[in-house]
Amino acid sequence: MAKSLMEPPFLFLCLFILALSSLSFASGESHGFSRVLSPKTLGLKLEKLSHLRFYFHDIVSGRKPTAVPVVRAPEMSNNHSLPSFFGLVVMMDDPLTMKPEASSQEVGRSQGIYASASQDELSFLMAMNFVFTQGKYNGSTLSVLGRNRPLTDMREMPVVGGSGLFRFARGYAQAKTHYFDFKTGDAVVEYNVYVFHY
Repeated sequence: MAKSLMEPPFLFLCLFILALSSLSFASGESHGFSRVLSPKTLGLKLEKLSHLRFYFHDIVSGRKPTAVPVVRAPEMSNNHSLPSFFGLVVMMDDPLTMKPEASSQEVGRSQGIYASASQDELSFLMAMNFVFTQGKYNGSTLSVLGRNRPLTDMREMPVVGGSGLFRFARGYAQAKTHYFDFKTGDAVVEYNVYVFHY
C-alpha cells in the first residue's frame, strides 16, 4: 500500500523548505536581480552632517559667459517677452568660489540647467551638480533638483544625491543673491549646503 504524503517525514521536509524560503525572503538576502546589503559591506561607517558654503557666479554677459540660453522664452503677441521668461532654458558651467569676488579661489563648478517653469512669476527649475575640485571633496559631487525663485531673499532646494565622498547624500541647499547686475543679468549667489553623508 502506498504511503500517504502527509506522513511526518514528508510533511517535515515541506515545512522546512517553506521556512527556509520565507527566512531568505524576510532577511532580504536575494530576490533574483537584487539583494539587501549591510552598509558595512560598502565600508560605510557613521553618517555625518556637513555644512558647505561657497559662491556661485552666473555670468550671462561678455565674451566668455558661463551660462548660455539654449531655448529662448517665447514672445507674446505685442513682441514683448513674458514677464516670467516662461520657457527659457539655460545651460550652465558656473564657477564656485570661496568668497564672492570672481578672483577668489575656485572650489568647483555648478554644471547643469535652469529653466523658467512658471507662467506667473520668475521661478526656475534647477537641475545641477556641484562638482568639487579642491580639498578633500575633490572629485565628489552633490546633485540639486528643485525650485528657485531668484527674486526672493532666501531660496531652499533639496540635495537629492551625490558621488564620491557624498555617496548616499541627502539634505538641502539655501541660496541667497549676493549681487545682481540688472544691466547685464550677471549674478553672484551665496550657497549654504547642509548635507548628510557617510
